Amino acid sequence: MKIREINKSEYLEFGELMVSVYKNLAGFPSPDEQPEYYEMLANIGSLNEQEHTSVFVAVEDNRVLGGVVYYSDMSMYGSGGSATSLKNSSGIRLLGVSSKERGKGVGNKLTDYCIQQAAKIGNKQVILHTTQFMQAAWKMYENMGFIRFSEIDFKQKELDVFGFRLQL
Repeated sequence: MKIREINKSEYLEFGELMVSVYKNLAGFPSPDEQPEYYEMLANIGSLNEQEHTSVFVAVEDNRVLGGVVYYSDMSMYGSGGSATSLKNSSGIRLLGVSSKERGKGVGNKLTDYCIQQAAKIGNKQVILHTTQFMQAAWKMYENMGFIRFSEIDFKQKELDVFGFRLQL
């Protein structure tokens, strides 16, 4: 498995993977409840074209196994709450792994890759958000040393979104 920046030819494949991942989270809002969110997921690859933003994918045998959006500057992070005002910080959003690839360390490797990118540029912490419906990811983040950072919690419509940070 290799972690690298997404290629334009993979935008559609990764977008479809992300819609499937989030649509199948038990209890998570559906495409009918949050159509704008799912439209963003379908077009997630294009985030790679924004300033201070990289979409990293895990690939094996020319297949996208999963991916994540990494922000080298929180001003581009795009969440609710106060996270976008944090300085000397990198952010991770929208981590998703194909259901066929779960349990193989893909999410951990993607997250670790982002942590390495933040350290390389001298940022002092990595920020992320998750929800109660993403318990596998929540546990993974805690096992990697992320701690709750309630000061950046917010609501996405009716969905509670919880902040975490890892000090570097």
